[in-house]
Amino acid sequence: MKPKYQRILLKLSGEGLMGNRAFGMDEQVINSLAKQIKTVYDMGVEICIVVGGGNIFRGAKEASKGLNRSVADQVGMLATVMNALYLQNAIEKQGISARVMSGVSIPSVCESYIYRRALRHLDKKRIIIFAGGTGNPYFTTDTGAALRASEMGCNVLLKSTQVDGVYSDDPKQNSKAVRYDKISYDDVIHQGLKVMDLTAVALAKDNNIPIVVFAQNDENSLLRTICGEGNFTIIH
Repeated sequence: MKPKYQRILLKLSGEGLMGNRAFGMDEQVINSLAKQIKTVYDMGVEICIVVGGGNIFRGAKEASKGLNRSVADQVGMLATVMNALYLQNAIEKQGISARVMSGVSIPSVCESYIYRRALRHLDKKRIIIFAGGTGNPYFTTDTGAALRASEMGCNVLLKSTQVDGVYSDDPKQNSKAVRYDKISYDDVIHQGLKVMDLTAVALAKDNNIPIVVFAQNDENSLLRTICGEGNFTIIH
């Protein structure tokens, strides 16, 4: 198997870290992800990661209950830092050097995001886990992923989800939902498909970064997707 991409941005959902739990992190899920990441890393692929925080706190959901949106989003950004640190530890147990860089400055916990320092980490063959979103409220981690992928010059944005691609509707709610193998940025935007924040899709389009949507739960799904095998949808 041969990877199709030299430098990737992997977007992990916070919910995907829960496994069968109702809250928090499942150690087996994270260790499995770390092993998959090591396999891809050993093939020479340069890896950036953005992880969400929905397994701990969802800012938009809490804001809808009356919490100030800026405060809710700040709490959500901190949740992504927690996940990033946990994932960093799992990756380092695989013998790979990893760095957490946060859009929110927490210098006693992790590095603050600095563009040239991030590029230097990649030059030194380190994995970068970007946390804290963009560092600003009102922006999702999807948008943060598209932003970092653009800044780092990634060849692709890989978005792991709970389903094996992009559908015309939620396949868990609508058995007649149509699955796409390929779809354009514009069609995703115009149809309002919920696979990713539309701001993120527009940013990826502007920088000509394809988005590949695949199921995180499948065994070796990351490896197969990077090598162009298995089930996934390409947004391009």
